[in-house]
Amino acid sequence: MRRLNLAILISGRGSNMEALLKAAAAPDYPAKPVLVLSNRPDALGLETALAAGVQAVAIDHKPFGKDREAFERAMDAALIGAGTDIIALAGFMRVLTPWFVNKWQGRMINIHPSLLPKYKGLDTHQRALDAGDAEAGATVHWVSPGVDDGEIIQQASLPILPGDTANSLAARLLPVEHQLYPDALAKACDLIGRSGESGKT
Repeated sequence: MRRLNLAILISGRGSNMEALLKAAAAPDYPAKPVLVLSNRPDALGLETALAAGVQAVAIDHKPFGKDREAFERAMDAALIGAGTDIIALAGFMRVLTPWFVNKWQGRMINIHPSLLPKYKGLDTHQRALDAGDAEAGATVHWVSPGVDDGEIIQQASLPILPGDTANSLAARLLPVEHQLYPDALAKACDLIGRSGESGKT
């Protein structure tokens, strides 16, 4: 099966992006990174991508002001120019418009730090602690117009320990995310490849 051209969208240091790049270094991995794109020119993950030999581009959202779609059209042009087949959001801190989501639906996935459908949005670890949950985790899902609302591809969990804080829980969860995301991306690539056009959304 042909390796799918992967674009990764980031806003910061991109630790999940780095996990995807490491996994994709294997010749039998079903995705080949062709672009790392950030909405922040100072994102540390851009340097990581360049060091890995992957094209890295920053499209600063600030000059576009409140015109989110204009910003996304600039992103879309870069994605198409790189020959993107599938997009992985890895700490991309922008809410995407329906225009962009609908254009890439079935070819765009996201990782979220909770066991969806619990705790969509922000402050997921603190909300899990406040609820007295026994476990926390992360979810990789197809991106849909609703925030953190798309069909789940794969999840991983870990127990919440006595004395856990939001920060300690986040730190313990990161290695779990770094294993989960490459596995789930491979599954998504397989679904796209078998469907011949798009994954389920």
